[in-house]
Amino acid sequence: MIRVKVRMNESLDQLLKRFKKACEKEGLTRDIKRTAFYEKPSEKRRRQQRQLVRKMQKEASLLR
Repeated sequence: MIRVKVRMNESLDQLLKRFKKACEKEGLTRDIKRTAFYEKPSEKRRRQQRQLVRKMQKEASLLR
Protein backbone atom coordinates (compact mmCIF):
# COMPACT_ATOMS: atom_id res chain seq x y z
CA MET A 1 0.00 0.00 0.00
CA ILE A 2 1.32 3.40 -0.98
CA ARG A 3 1.08 6.13 1.60
CA VAL A 4 2.06 9.76 1.26
CA LYS A 5 2.06 12.06 4.26
CA VAL A 6 1.29 15.74 3.87
CA ARG A 7 4.34 17.90 4.49
CA MET A 8 4.19 21.28 6.12
CA ASN A 9 3.07 24.03 3.70
CA GLU A 10 2.67 21.55 0.84
CA SER A 11 0.06 22.24 -1.81
CA LEU A 12 -2.35 19.62 -3.08
CA ASP A 13 -0.63 19.63 -6.48
CA GLN A 14 2.75 18.83 -4.93
CA LEU A 15 1.22 16.06 -2.84
CA LEU A 16 -0.49 14.56 -5.88
CA LYS A 17 2.78 14.72 -7.84
CA ARG A 18 4.62 12.84 -5.07
CA PHE A 19 1.84 10.24 -4.95
CA LYS A 20 1.98 9.65 -8.70
CA LYS A 21 5.75 9.32 -8.57
CA ALA A 22 5.48 6.78 -5.75
CA CYS A 23 2.93 4.78 -7.78
CA GLU A 24 5.23 4.73 -10.80
CA LYS A 25 8.21 3.72 -8.68
CA GLU A 26 6.19 0.87 -7.18
CA GLY A 27 5.10 -0.27 -10.65
CA LEU A 28 1.43 0.14 -9.90
CA THR A 29 0.56 2.11 -13.03
CA ARG A 30 2.38 -0.40 -15.25
CA ASP A 31 0.42 -3.28 -13.70
CA ILE A 32 -2.89 -1.49 -14.13
CA LYS A 33 -2.18 -0.78 -17.79
CA ARG A 34 -1.08 -4.36 -18.38
CA THR A 35 -4.18 -5.89 -16.79
CA ALA A 36 -6.63 -3.44 -18.33
CA PHE A 37 -6.77 -5.46 -21.56
CA TYR A 38 -6.53 -9.13 -22.38
CA GLU A 39 -3.03 -10.26 -23.27
CA LYS A 40 -2.66 -13.31 -25.47
CA PRO A 41 -0.48 -16.09 -24.02
CA SER A 42 2.02 -15.73 -26.87
CA GLU A 43 2.37 -11.99 -26.17
CA LYS A 44 2.78 -12.70 -22.46
CA ARG A 45 5.58 -15.20 -23.15
CA ARG A 46 7.26 -12.73 -25.52
CA ARG A 47 7.10 -9.95 -22.91
CA GLN A 48 8.51 -12.21 -20.20
CA GLN A 49 11.32 -13.30 -22.53
CA ARG A 50 12.23 -9.67 -23.23
CA GLN A 51 12.26 -8.95 -19.48
CA LEU A 52 14.55 -11.92 -18.89
CA VAL A 53 16.96 -10.76 -21.60
CA ARG A 54 17.06 -7.25 -20.10
CA LYS A 55 17.70 -8.68 -16.64
CA MET A 56 20.54 -10.88 -17.93
CA GLN A 57 22.11 -7.91 -19.77
CA LYS A 58 21.87 -5.74 -16.67
CA GLU A 59 23.50 -8.41 -14.49
CA ALA A 60 26.25 -8.92 -17.07
CA SER A 61 26.99 -5.19 -17.18
CA LEU A 62 27.25 -5.08 -13.38
CA LEU A 63 29.84 -7.86 -13.40
CA ARG A 64 32.16 -5.95 -15.76
